[in-house]
Amino acid sequence: MDTSVLEERVKKQLQDRNHLIEIEDAQKREKELLQRVAKLEEENRKLSINKQSTQKLKKEFQQASEGLTAVDWFYKANALWDGKKVTDPKKAIEYLTNAIKLQPDYAMAYNNRGIAYTNLRQQQWAIEDFDEAIRLQPDLAMAHCNRGAAYGNIGQYQRAIEDLNEAIRLKPDYAMAYDNRGLAYFNLDQRLRAIEEFNEAIRLKPDLVDAYNHRAVTYLLLGNNNLGCRDAQKACALGDCKALDWAKSKERCH
Repeated sequence: MDTSVLEERVKKQLQDRNHLIEIEDAQKREKELLQRVAKLEEENRKLSINKQSTQKLKKEFQQASEGLTAVDWFYKANALWDGKKVTDPKKAIEYLTNAIKLQPDYAMAYNNRGIAYTNLRQQQWAIEDFDEAIRLQPDLAMAHCNRGAAYGNIGQYQRAIEDLNEAIRLKPDYAMAYDNRGLAYFNLDQRLRAIEEFNEAIRLKPDLVDAYNHRAVTYLLLGNNNLGCRDAQKACALGDCKALDWAKSKERCH
């Protein structure tokens, strides 16, 4: 059976589905900045009434305003996310670069710019951005997960596993990290271990279509057509029929 095309597709799965732009973090940051601006305005009013110096307050106010502007750029980039990938990675990179210029400690902006670079197949740039996101926020599980994905994209599967281990340690219910780690084991020809990872990803997130497709492919390559076809059909029911179409073309599923 010629599986080369499908195996190559599986090896590149992480490139096509970088995920994980969590808008809640940005909303929380924006709320905090708005509260800070309101507080500074009140302090400025009190100081002005008492005719005290407001120079330091003006600087803090400017920094807070720049923070809000950085969040605005972040939101503009976030709007380019369609749920599976960044629709215009170059524009997203431009927006996120603006956010980072205004707020150099914006870990999520580095993380999301790394995702955009990954969508452009610029893995080294992506890894550098994930490095910075992790330096700024070491407990940012998604940055570890995304860096693991990027290492997987360039064939450094053991380094990918190390990052995914850390992502799971930080967030034990991180279904996508288990799925990504399963892909790394798949590419290391540890197919049974890969299935264990896909099992856990599906247990944690029963509608994770990629995990069903990945487990389907793995079962089919192991010769278990019954389980492979069942997973491929489930993935198709969830909206992604790539594995099922391939299996049908090879007369492995009906």
